[in-house]
Amino acid sequence: MSTSVSISGGGFNTTHWSVVMLAGQEASPQAASALEELCRNYWYPLYAYARRQGQSSADAQDLTQQFFAVFLEKKYFGLANPDRGRFRSFLLGSFKHFLANEYHRSRTAKRGGKCAFVSWEETEAEAHYMNEPAAELTPDKLFEQAWALTLLHKVMEKLREEHAQAEKKEIFEALEVLITGEKSEVTYQAIGERLNMSESAVKMAVSRLRKRYGEMLRNEIAQTLAEPAGIEDELRHLLHALS
Repeated sequence: MSTSVSISGGGFNTTHWSVVMLAGQEASPQAASALEELCRNYWYPLYAYARRQGQSSADAQDLTQQFFAVFLEKKYFGLANPDRGRFRSFLLGSFKHFLANEYHRSRTAKRGGKCAFVSWEETEAEAHYMNEPAAELTPDKLFEQAWALTLLHKVMEKLREEHAQAEKKEIFEALEVLITGEKSEVTYQAIGERLNMSESAVKMAVSRLRKRYGEMLRNEIAQTLAEPAGIEDELRHLLHALS
């Protein structure tokens, strides 16, 4: 079953989250695979949430790992409400439920035991968390912001890989700073001199990159939604979380 999505052509194929929701509580290899990919991609916002709740780095890692084990084993995805088809919201709600009701039972497993759903360096995760905004952000708001940043980083990495495969890595690295439209001291002229391109050619290349970035961003958002109608609303919500 395809788990891709096409926005630019007007079509909308099955996405990861819609596969999971359609499967419901039935055994489904496609649902299991799609759900595991979503969880592996978006584990960090839950880790950040647990840390902002006051958990230590080691306990936050433990909680996140144990949650995914319980989440998958008990097939919580079968409880998803189609009217609230955002994987982001469902995952956080499930994590809160886990913390409130199942934390103590899950702690019977020793740290570093059999559960290792996400493979990460604890020091790397904590270093990431230490760069998060000051403590005035609530755990929920930090989760939203971390989710948005994780998504944007994933899209940029996909775009980087796409250009590397097309043997355009040097061009991408030179233009990357201009893709998101944020202010930069780097000028088109300077980039053109570096790449032996005219200023107008650089502007055209940046325009194409921004368009492709937007397409890939919407594609990635779509993977976390049950219906295509919510893509623009979700995009606005995530951008607001970064403001």
